[in-house]
Amino acid sequence: MRLAGIAVLALVIAGCTEVTEAVDSTARAGAKGVVTETLATRFPQVPKKLITPFTDCIIDYADALEVREFARAAVVGVDDSTVTIVRNILARPDTQTCLKARTLEAGLS
Repeated sequence: MRLAGIAVLALVIAGCTEVTEAVDSTARAGAKGVVTETLATRFPQVPKKLITPFTDCIIDYADALEVREFARAAVVGVDDSTVTIVRNILARPDTQTCLKARTLEAGLS
């Protein structure tokens, strides 16, 4: 009986994990538009050819709270807070590595 309870609990936890991952994936997909707009309008130094690859790097290295802020910006619009979040993510070492790789892939090193 105890083993059956543990098995049911494990299934519930696995189900919650799948739902959480699905929600996170959906939120990140929705946040891409905000990040793309922010890069295009507030970061003129980013070449047009790299906006989409840079957006992907930023989304990949954003944490859940940052993604939530991007979702908020999708509703209320991009503001200085959005720009600050993008700037902070861009400054992270892992994001920098991603950006360099994407720049090399695009032949713009």
